[in-house]
Amino acid sequence: MSEAVFAPTDEAQAAEIVRASQIPGAIDIVGGDTRRGFGRPRVGARQMSMAKLSGIVFHEPAEMILRARSGTPMRAIEASLDAHKQILPFEPMDPRPLWGTTGEPTVGGLVATALSGPRRISAGAVRDSLIGLRFVNGAGEILNTGGRVMKNVTGLDLVKILCGSHGTLGLTLEATFKLLPRPETEATIVLRRLDDISAIEAMSRALGSPYGLSGVATIHAGMGRDFPRTLLRLEGFSESVAYRVERLQTLLAEYDPRHVLNPPESDRMWRSIRDLDFLAEPRERAIWRVSVKPSLGAQLLKHIGQTALASLLDWGGGIVWIASDATEAAATTIRAATRACGGHATLMRAADWLRGRIDVFEPPSPWAMAQTQKLKASLDPHGVFNAGRMYRL
Repeated sequence: MSEAVFAPTDEAQAAEIVRASQIPGAIDIVGGDTRRGFGRPRVGARQMSMAKLSGIVFHEPAEMILRARSGTPMRAIEASLDAHKQILPFEPMDPRPLWGTTGEPTVGGLVATALSGPRRISAGAVRDSLIGLRFVNGAGEILNTGGRVMKNVTGLDLVKILCGSHGTLGLTLEATFKLLPRPETEATIVLRRLDDISAIEAMSRALGSPYGLSGVATIHAGMGRDFPRTLLRLEGFSESVAYRVERLQTLLAEYDPRHVLNPPESDRMWRSIRDLDFLAEPRERAIWRVSVKPSLGAQLLKHIGQTALASLLDWGGGIVWIASDATEAAATTIRAATRACGGHATLMRAADWLRGRIDVFEPPSPWAMAQTQKLKASLDPHGVFNAGRMYRL
């Protein structure tokens, strides 16, 4: 137990390490370490690297299911999916541009953070595609939950609970995902120079149509152009996309929808939105993710005012990405505006000192915190995993 970093080579060894580490804050779980800077600062005594627990367990294209070990690089997943013209529905981001990290994003990091991309608005979130998990709990027991293994008997959907728990409830060994066919083509309608109110009106009208959009976002002036652009993506078979583009152009005629990005241009644009290329620099800025009722996105930005140095609306205005100064004063302004709009704010990127002094995640109600603590005590009674990663100790 003297190693600075544990690197188990199989799941039995991983469970043995956990059983031998039954003290609070004993283990800090890492994969590719590409999301370093997300969550509260690390306080674990030793790191547990899952890099050696890597590889696709099975990929069954006909059933559109894939199972992989937690240390599997996402590029290996993508290569297997590409070979069979399939995708992960939720469009996982590449975290390296935002956090300025190197290394390889992994399956474990994806499950831990549950970060969904632009397609989430039509295809669901990470937890909607995650159908099974194999994990080690805080007592060092190897458990299965979800698809292909066993039915939950606790009354809790542990797959949904563990996804997005930032490694605080268990050590992921394997994850099973349901897949979708890769769209044959895509196109993006561009509406130029709309203010936020008009942009949200246009996005809402498009989303309320029967034309099946898979990405709806607004990027503001200074993000590649000196004017704002509202982007409406359609994916599917070529004839269907062409028809839906034409119908949307008619529906949104008052917004001048004549500009359409071809497939390669559309793909590049949505990758930049997915990976937050537009907000990644300057590196010293704090990055916030605010979830709010789409119709209130413009109101939120008005409340925040000049504290928002840059911003981007995704999911039709339901997700507002904000860059601000990395200060407590900026955090206070953003949280106050978020509360006024009934939303939830998460500090996605900032220096350790700021993430150690303020709430990174939206503070839960006393009741919700009590339930969270009960769940933690059930799955990790000694607080072995990722101590203080989500909330203050």
